[in-house]
Amino acid sequence: MPSHAVAFAPGRANLIGEHTDYNQGLALPFAISEGVTVRATGLADGRIEAVAADLGERDSFLVDNPGRARGWRAFVRGAAGELDRAGARLRGAELEITGTVPRGAGLSSSAALEVALVLAMLAVSGESEPDRIELAKLCSRIENEWVGAQTGLLDQIASLCGREECALRIDFSSLDVRLVALELGDFKLVTVDSGEKHTHAGSGYNERRAECARACSELGIASLRDATLADADRLPAPLRQRARHVITENERVDAAVAALGRGDMVELGRLLDASHASLRDCFEVSTPAVEETVRRCKRAGALGARIMGGGFGGHVIALLAPDAGRLEGAVEVRPGDGARVS
Repeated sequence: MPSHAVAFAPGRANLIGEHTDYNQGLALPFAISEGVTVRATGLADGRIEAVAADLGERDSFLVDNPGRARGWRAFVRGAAGELDRAGARLRGAELEITGTVPRGAGLSSSAALEVALVLAMLAVSGESEPDRIELAKLCSRIENEWVGAQTGLLDQIASLCGREECALRIDFSSLDVRLVALELGDFKLVTVDSGEKHTHAGSGYNERRAECARACSELGIASLRDATLADADRLPAPLRQRARHVITENERVDAAVAALGRGDMVELGRLLDASHASLRDCFEVSTPAVEETVRRCKRAGALGARIMGGGFGGHVIALLAPDAGRLEGAVEVRPGDGARVS
């Protein structure tokens, strides 16, 4: 059994396909270079001693009786609890957590934390890693049941399955993951911070998910993946608008895959703009700070820009042409490999 293990899990950028994962739809995310690192050292007394180094905070609990907590501690305790529930024989460990993904930015710091914690705990306990899609489901349960955010699987799958120079076309109905070459030439994808933080559990994210579930109930279908625009038009407001976003966003994902395949960056930019308009007008997850950030991107020459992540703040993703002007605060994002253990 190893006495030390280091796990790194990347955050992710989502090119297109927002609020579609929990509706069994389509999305096109990619892993990024920033992420969360968990350094684990085995302990003999059956305790987890966790240190959030960036925050200067600690937590301590018995590995077989994690109990409940809030904030970052909920992720650590949830990782231990879900791994125990899945049958993993965990040992005590000291966990040092550091990260380079901005929290509340829409770059999935939460999933990166979950994935890094789970991989580090498994490795230092000498437990083999399960199938990565199953691991994504386990990590999603941490966020759903321990943190209180009813997220889907997009972030966890992107963090676990990312590949350098590729986006991932994820079908959340079948959980099929297909690599899509993300070859942009002299064009660049960048993220820009709106300056407004968000949290899934504390924002309107859970409310939007509940509205989608109500739309399905009204239509008598299992998920909005099965709905048509004609179905959406039968719904009352705001369920009508929520359904229209999901239906058209799924179409935009496959249109983006096709645009990438033929190197059509103008069309890709148009699709980003259309996605943002839908997220703003139909899903109502934008904010004044986000809108101003999108306008700044467009003024600088972005071919397209949209809010990224759950919404209600966070980052904007933009596609910049080679001759675009200076965009203050823009950080280029490139697709990288998924989570790994050393």
